[in-house]
Amino acid sequence: MSFRLGLTGSIGMGKSTTAAMFADEGLPVWDADAAVHRLYGPGGAAVAPMAALFPEAIVDGAVSRDALKQIIAADPGALSRIETVVHPLVRADREDFAARQASDIVVFDIPLLYETGGETEMDAVAVVSAPAKVQAARVLARPGMTHDQLDAILARQMPDMEKRACADYVIETVTLDAARAAVRQVIDRIRKGMRDA
Repeated sequence: MSFRLGLTGSIGMGKSTTAAMFADEGLPVWDADAAVHRLYGPGGAAVAPMAALFPEAIVDGAVSRDALKQIIAADPGALSRIETVVHPLVRADREDFAARQASDIVVFDIPLLYETGGETEMDAVAVVSAPAKVQAARVLARPGMTHDQLDAILARQMPDMEKRACADYVIETVTLDAARAAVRQVIDRIRKGMRDA
């Protein structure tokens, strides 16, 4: 049975870069966002149930994220109905991935890990973090991003300070070198714990 490491962090904290560092160390990484893209894509498992819920969200045989955003904006209650369809499919995708891995440690890159209660299914959680100024600068450098959009996203996410307090490991991402060193330290500590168990 592999050790399940949840990897999470708020927007702009460097989680995708950090996930790639775990992959560079030879660990399999499951990406929640990529799973949703697969499920929403043509032939994806979410297309038929979403078509039954919101036919207007289906464009060219796939679920349109832009259409979903408009649906949610018009009807705030739509989000929970969408999640009722998508969350079990995402969980099934994750478990299928986990079952196919032979590695001693498997990393699960899940942006809303704490917000969805997913930490209960992990053996440990690593939170990717950076100072608020660094986070804001990274996010606002993205095309089309505004301060208002950033504030709206952060309002839906557990505050960084709370995530850090809940985490088993905190990976600081101010510099790439520091992040890479922290990733290696996390892997070493998990493996040491597994040997000592």
